[in-house]
Amino acid sequence: MGIDKQDETVQEMPEGTDGGQADALFLLVLNPRRKEMDLIGINRNTMTQIDMYSDTGAYINTVTAQICVQHGFGNGMEKSCVYQKEAVSRLFYGLPIHGYAAVNFSAAASLNDAVGGVDVTILEDMTSESPLLEEGKQVHLEGEDALTYVRWRDTDAFASADRRLERQMQYLEGFVEKTKISAREDIFNIARLYRAASPVMVTDVTADKAVYLASQTLDYRGGSNNFYVLEGETVMGEQFEEYYIDETALYEMILEIFYDPVSERN
Repeated sequence: MGIDKQDETVQEMPEGTDGGQADALFLLVLNPRRKEMDLIGINRNTMTQIDMYSDTGAYINTVTAQICVQHGFGNGMEKSCVYQKEAVSRLFYGLPIHGYAAVNFSAAASLNDAVGGVDVTILEDMTSESPLLEEGKQVHLEGEDALTYVRWRDTDAFASADRRLERQMQYLEGFVEKTKISAREDIFNIARLYRAASPVMVTDVTADKAVYLASQTLDYRGGSNNFYVLEGETVMGEQFEEYYIDETALYEMILEIFYDPVSERN
């Protein structure tokens, strides 16, 4: 989860709706049998069932709304993360999710620089934010330019969240590759990344487990062939944009990623 907050540390909030929206949502799938690492990008505006809670933390009801607002309920810490995890699980037909990590967007620049920066071809003109971010230009993202690339969107343009998710998926492909290179040089670089993110991260994955998982997945297949985005359509709702997923495409993607044909099993 990428939480739309710029605070330098995560802070527990009073019960309510101020936990921060999950403006970036990704489901990481590790398959030790196939030795594959898949990443599924979830549009922040995906319309799905979310649970609403009162200021005292009491469950009120379940409504259909943008999936990103689920994290706003709770305390902005573990409770908000659990709520968001449950909403994503529900979207994927009750799929068990074994861990979560929510990171404030403020960490993007430091994490980017910790792996030596990431190379991308700029997908969308963003020169209003930085002269470096010219559409079609190949750049090495560093510092605040990395943060701008994964966070900024033109809120006056229709479906800007769709285009931002495309940039985020592109960026993450490069970031994962740079992280793997760093980990092959020294697996404890994963622990250093973990510590760098810790002040603005809420997670139930320990540093030891993160290092272990990284060590086990260094030779996993990944990259663009293993990156997915939930297919669907953005429409204008009464107040906000709404993204409706293609249920057939979601079902087929789940079968492709999580199931093996019977003929392949002995």
